[in-house]
Amino acid sequence: MFALMQSSRLESLHLSVDPATGLKAVIAIHCSRPGPALGGCRYLSYPDDESAVVDAVRLAQGMSYKAALAGLPVGGGVAVIMRPAHVESRAALFEAFGRCIEQLDGRYITAIDSGTSVADMDCIAQQTRHVTSTTASGDPAPHAAMGVFAGIRATAMARLGSDNLESLRVAIQGLGNVGFALAEQLHAAGAELLVSDIDPGKVQLAMEQLGAHPIANDALLSTPCDILAPCGLGGVLNSQSVAQLRCSAVAGSAHNQLSNLQVADQLERRGILYAPDYVINSGGLIYVALKHRGEELSTITAHLSKIGARLTEVFAHAQAEKRSPARVADELAERLLYR
Repeated sequence: MFALMQSSRLESLHLSVDPATGLKAVIAIHCSRPGPALGGCRYLSYPDDESAVVDAVRLAQGMSYKAALAGLPVGGGVAVIMRPAHVESRAALFEAFGRCIEQLDGRYITAIDSGTSVADMDCIAQQTRHVTSTTASGDPAPHAAMGVFAGIRATAMARLGSDNLESLRVAIQGLGNVGFALAEQLHAAGAELLVSDIDPGKVQLAMEQLGAHPIANDALLSTPCDILAPCGLGGVLNSQSVAQLRCSAVAGSAHNQLSNLQVADQLERRGILYAPDYVINSGGLIYVALKHRGEELSTITAHLSKIGARLTEVFAHAQAEKRSPARVADELAERLLYR
C-alpha cells in the first residue's frame, strides 16, 4: 500500500468502516498544495479491498492533474465506497460517510461520481458542508458533457483538420448521464452517432431521440469511426483493445481510460490521436469547484470554454516532441503541481 502511495505521490489514504450501515470507504488525497482536495465519490462493487484502494489512488492522481491543467484552486482527491451486497438504508450509509468526511476537517470535498446521485450528496450534506453536487448546487453531468464536446471539436481540428462535426462518425461507449448529454450535443452538431451501453433502454432512447445506430458492446471498439468516445468506466484502452481500434482519435469522458502509459505510446504508433482523459473530462470538476466557491454560471461557462484550448496546447507540444499527448499532459500537470 505504501509503495502504491509513493509511486503516485499520494499524500494520504483514509480507510473508514461503519458496521451499523455496512460502510467501507476509501478516501485518497493526492495533492492539497493548491487547495483542499476535491473529487467524486464512487459507489461500486469491487472484487476485493485492494481493487478499491488502487481505483481510489489512480483516480485521485487524475483529479490532481485535472485540477492543475484546468487552472483550479483545488487539489485532487477521490472517495470510493465499496457497495455491499445488501444495504438496509442507503441514506444512513451516505450519512455515515458524511461523518467520515467531516472528520477530515475540510481537507477533502466530495462530489457525485459513478454509482452516486444528487440524493446521495444530499444525505452527505446532512453531516458535513464539505460536499457539492447536491440538489442546491446542481448536477455537474451536463457541464462535463459540454467540456467533452469542446474537447472533441479540438481533437477533430488537430487530427482531421476541421472542427466541423457535421457527418462525423462518433462512437460513444456508455450512455450514462455524461455520455447521453454528449450524444445530444453531438447530434445537434450533425454528427453521426454509433452507440453502445449495457442498458438496452438507453440505447433505444438514443435511437429514438438522436437517430443513433446501435452497436453491440463487444463490437464498438472495432467499428470504423472518426472518433471513439469512451464514456463508461475506465481501463477500456489496453494493448489488446487498441489493436482493434479503427478510428482516427479517442476523445471521451471516461476516467482512467488507459491501462498504462505504454498503451498511450501504442496509440501514438498507430497514428490515433489520444485526448488525455483528465483534460477533456474536466468540465464536471470545473463546475463543482467553482459552484462550491459561489461563482456565477457565466464564470463557470467561460472556464469550460478553455478546455478545447488546453487540449490544443497539449496536442501541439505532443506533435512538436513526437510523443503521446498523455505523456505531455502528465508532465505539464506535474510541473504545475510541484514547481
